[in-house]
Amino acid sequence: MSLFYEQHGKGARPQRARMPTQTTDTEDIRVKIVYNGEVQITYITAGISVDKLREEMRTICGFGAAGPAPDQFTMKWVDDEGDPCRIASQQELDEALRLYELEKDTEITIHVFPTVPPAPGMPCQGEDRSIYRRGARRWRKLYRVNGHIFQAKRFNRRAFCEYCKDRIWGLGRQGFKCIQCKLLVHKKCHKVSKPCLRQKQQQQLSLGEQQGTERNGEQTQPDSPQSSPPGHHDDDGAESNAAEEHVYRNRAVSDVEGEELALDEVAGAEGASDRQYSLSDFELIRVIGRGSYAKVLMVELKQTKRIYAMKVIKKALVTDDEDIDWVQTEKHVFETASNHPFLVGLHYCFQTPSRLFFVIEFVRGGDLMFHMQRQRRLPEEHARFYAAEISLALNFLHTKGIIYRDLKLDNVLLDHEGHVKLTDYGMCKEGVREGDTTATFCGTPNYIAPEILRGEDYGFSVDWWALGVLLYEMLAGRSPFDIAGASENPDQNTEDYLFQVILQKTIRIPRSLSVKAASVLKGFLCKNPAERLGCDKSPIAFVEIMTHAFFKAIDWEMLEKKQVTPPYKPRLDSDRDLANFPPEFTDEPVHLTPDDPRVIDRIDQTEFEGFEYVNPLLMSLEDCV
Repeated sequence: MSLFYEQHGKGARPQRARMPTQTTDTEDIRVKIVYNGEVQITYITAGISVDKLREEMRTICGFGAAGPAPDQFTMKWVDDEGDPCRIASQQELDEALRLYELEKDTEITIHVFPTVPPAPGMPCQGEDRSIYRRGARRWRKLYRVNGHIFQAKRFNRRAFCEYCKDRIWGLGRQGFKCIQCKLLVHKKCHKVSKPCLRQKQQQQLSLGEQQGTERNGEQTQPDSPQSSPPGHHDDDGAESNAAEEHVYRNRAVSDVEGEELALDEVAGAEGASDRQYSLSDFELIRVIGRGSYAKVLMVELKQTKRIYAMKVIKKALVTDDEDIDWVQTEKHVFETASNHPFLVGLHYCFQTPSRLFFVIEFVRGGDLMFHMQRQRRLPEEHARFYAAEISLALNFLHTKGIIYRDLKLDNVLLDHEGHVKLTDYGMCKEGVREGDTTATFCGTPNYIAPEILRGEDYGFSVDWWALGVLLYEMLAGRSPFDIAGASENPDQNTEDYLFQVILQKTIRIPRSLSVKAASVLKGFLCKNPAERLGCDKSPIAFVEIMTHAFFKAIDWEMLEKKQVTPPYKPRLDSDRDLANFPPEFTDEPVHLTPDDPRVIDRIDQTEFEGFEYVNPLLMSLEDCV
């Protein structure tokens, strides 16, 4: 099972900074309110009373006349040790604010529950303590300022800030959009934006008026082509706008933040995306995998009779903004990965009103988890070969500014010749340059690096830790964090206990392994990322791995060209042989559930604009068929 927790940007953690407001001359306190699957950000003053805070919570959480009485809902703040503390009196609120100032925190987190505990010290009904662990849920985050309810958004087209009039530009979620009045602002400008007009007018506006309103500082009528938002003068016409969207979709930006590439640099790729595909172009053959968000099918492109894997994602499951970012990131990394021999590449993307479809390479040798379950452990030369190819794949991603963050046996596939292919890029972090860090708590529990568990900022080091865990599993046939008898002991068979083991336990190397194997495992599994193998400054970092005694027998240049014979070749009778896939998947019926119009009506289709894609390099090969 993979975890993906609340996301932070690259670089150092954000420091508490004073922002100008229109309502107060004193520094506001940022409050993160967690209720009913949403995170809402608001600001309070240091001298606020507990009664005023409760009234704010009633408004923010939408407790109307039918909601709980003033004394029938619960507020809990999270202290510096991650424990929940109830706010039911002025004294308890003052203590929370005092510790906020003392610890110089960036914000206070308050969880709201629509019930009260049955007794002091007891949890509320439906309260799960795991929500207090950093990032243990994926929340929808909203920011409430001046009547606006802002949500972080990506902008595929030209967008300009209503406050400063500058263009909103950058990768990821560059700015805020009010979900009520559709106002667009930079993140840095959201606290000084003018009050939300739609808050008062919302109930008076008809559905037609809402559809005819494009908010970017002022209203425009749909039948008035001359109307344009302030600072948005589309002098270049539709052609340049389409080219600009193509630049953004393919991440064609320079190393200088906010600087676009010249349009003629991407013109050569325009023609390749003219051809689009749909579900009717493919025959669905068999289910080969399933996750919490997606189903993976083996399919045939009817035109060429070629076999592919098709990853199918329901849009209804990814309408949360961070989920949409995950899909976009996976698509971008798939595109980048198409240029490397040990990474699964992307052929096409298309969509229907209810689903997203990734058409990717079909790697039919099965994953390492499937093979390890049958072989228990691998000979040292086999493990060395796989670790070397995985190292090349990881190093390629790192040179492209991508942290993989989900290396595990399940995500290492073998092709029909026995070469490695990494897949599943949903956990990746893009745009990481040398020296950049991130702080997102994510990964598969058994492979999460100590620096992530300690809440530290981290970089590419976490991938080399995960490779150490995977290499240990291949050589020893078990995890380095297995505890004898843990499965029978409920206290030890938990995620939190596993994390403590990763942080504190001394990893013992089996005596049956060679000195060189023990040395490379100790190098990768060093708990201090500064001393970990592969974590020196680039390009020295990867040279340390290549020149390690364990990899002395590897000809890296030949390996990268796939000119080294793999130690094991999967047995396959045809290009449709599924002997290396678990029968619990392949025995499933192949069908997509019918669309529910009510569900589709609730999907914001604009979030998926520009998703379609055709790989221009692979298209030229298929045209020859």
